Amino acid sequence: MGALWIAHVTVTDEEAYKKYAAGATEAIAAHGGKFIARGGRFVQLEGKERPRNVVARFPDVETAEKCYHSDAYQAALSHARGASERELMIVETEE
Repeated sequence: MGALWIAHVTVTDEEAYKKYAAGATEAIAAHGGKFIARGGRFVQLEGKERPRNVVARFPDVETAEKCYHSDAYQAALSHARGASERELMIVETEE
């Protein structure tokens, strides 16, 4: 079964976050991930609103989790810490 990596983000330092985004994009692609939503228009219906919402599709939960723990993603993530407030989850899909 596939998996979605879903992030809700408020960026507080644009320059540092750009470094994160560049490295994260490479790490996600290296693990077979593909962005299906990236900062587009959204409608907040419940919960805390975050202005940036990102969804990436992975082959499965295990691969998505391996991506998160990979050296490449963790190096990218070092730029996001202190430059954003965020929630990130992996959700298994039925397809």
